Amino acid sequence: MEILQNVHSYLAYVVLAILILAVFNALKGWLGKKEFTMEKDLRVSLFALILSHIQLLIGLLLYFISDNGLKAIQTLGMGGLNAAARLLALEHPLMNIIAIVLITIGWSRHKKKTEDAAKFKSIAVFYGLGLLFILSRIPWGQWFN
Repeated sequence: MEILQNVHSYLAYVVLAILILAVFNALKGWLGKKEFTMEKDLRVSLFALILSHIQLLIGLLLYFISDNGLKAIQTLGMGGLNAAARLLALEHPLMNIIAIVLITIGWSRHKKKTEDAAKFKSIAVFYGLGLLFILSRIPWGQWFN
């Protein structure tokens, strides 16, 4: 389980980096009225989508086998969780699921668009919102200790 937690922790850095890259790339393309290319724009967005889904799957696996996830809620109850435990057992998983749903919506919407600006806008908005949700519920105290 410790290996899985380490993979989840270190992969988070990679996922954040590629999501930031995808959002900035989409903003640059949208505001700069650039052409949406398969070689760069599609691949950056797709790579961010794939890595974020892998990170979610690892996180869900940890949620069900870790003492900080579902077991904490079952043991302490919702009212018995302190702020740190509530973050790990409830807020972090819920917000990240919502974030991945937003990223997936952005990917799906961009595929239906025919104009380059609309493709970039869909990715910029939905990936950006997903990134903000993820950043809002990272257990920063664990990252910097």
